[in-house]
Amino acid sequence: MRNEPWSKKHKRVTRDKRVTRAGAGGLRHNLSNSYAQPLTHAELVQHTLARGDHALLQAYNDHSLGYTPNGGSLDLREEIAKLYGPKITADHVLVFTGAQVALPTAAYALTNGHTHSIVFDPAYQSTQDAPVFAGSQVTRLERKASNGWQIDVAEVRAAIRENTRFLIINEPYNPAGTLMSAARLHEIIELADAHGIYILSDEVYRLLEHEPRDRLPAMADAYSRGLSCVTLSKPWGACGVSIGWLAFQDLSIRQRLVDVQYFGSACPSRASELQALMVLRASEAILAKNLNLIRRNFGLLEALMGKHAQWLEWVRPTAGAIAFVRFKGPLSSNELGEQLAAVGIGIKPAYCFTDVVTKEKDYFRVGYGEESTPAALDALDAFLEAHEQEWAVRTRSRL
Repeated sequence: MRNEPWSKKHKRVTRDKRVTRAGAGGLRHNLSNSYAQPLTHAELVQHTLARGDHALLQAYNDHSLGYTPNGGSLDLREEIAKLYGPKITADHVLVFTGAQVALPTAAYALTNGHTHSIVFDPAYQSTQDAPVFAGSQVTRLERKASNGWQIDVAEVRAAIRENTRFLIINEPYNPAGTLMSAARLHEIIELADAHGIYILSDEVYRLLEHEPRDRLPAMADAYSRGLSCVTLSKPWGACGVSIGWLAFQDLSIRQRLVDVQYFGSACPSRASELQALMVLRASEAILAKNLNLIRRNFGLLEALMGKHAQWLEWVRPTAGAIAFVRFKGPLSSNELGEQLAAVGIGIKPAYCFTDVVTKEKDYFRVGYGEESTPAALDALDAFLEAHEQEWAVRTRSRL
């Protein structure tokens, strides 16, 4: 394992190959992002005024720049708790400056050098490496396109040791945008419960299911030893608010989490908390808008996949604003990413999601949650059309 972010290479490539907009850095067409269209503060204010929540707006304008409580202020934790069932109250929620901080905090609090953890690959790096950096022994199980990117419960069962205490899953799944069935989730929970294993579920794309009937229960609701990890960045498009949280039933772990959190980002800014309250109280309208945009863009992406089926394949996503695509031509995802970056199109190659790129995992991720997505897909379409004859010749020469 490399002790550095896997996306570090990606940032270096896109910087070196960038084609910029006037006065701005980065690539002209970005299919690399993974969130819904970012909100503006002006939009938050409009939502707040529309429902007559003048007290919240006044609180934002007049808030103190003092410290907030470790783990988040009560009003925000109460608002977050409303997203869950009756077992989750404000006491069962800890607020962080983003889910990126929450993931290693949970790993440090719940594992140590004497414990064993199970994670999955390919995946967002923090879901794989957080228990490694916490000193836990770690088994990585592969998720495979040939199995619909599904978790193999039999493999999980076989990987469990006497000292296994921590399992990290990610549903909806990043980078593929797929979902397991409720029955499979129940099977995993039963297995973990039988062995006293905590399950941390990275649920940052939950609430962005393309069909609401596919939504899984939150892990914090479904399992007594479950933790749900969430951020405002993905479903709500509130990346810059930098607020995430852990929700959990087991209050016996709360102090351990708080103690670890103290050495990271102990408390968020009050401005961020108040913006988070604005976001959550406008949740229904924000999510409806973002889902409409995602469904529109997904239709365009699906049409592009069909048009270029000779070169592209996927396991069709059912949630979130991301897809994991395999290029069937004579380039690795890394080589394809470099060529796309050279003409101003950003994607995320396989190396952003796995430490060892194999043929089975050599896919690239595209995001389709932004207003700029149609133009980016048009640019990708033009790139594919411009090179398909060359790829066909190269492919035939290998036969």
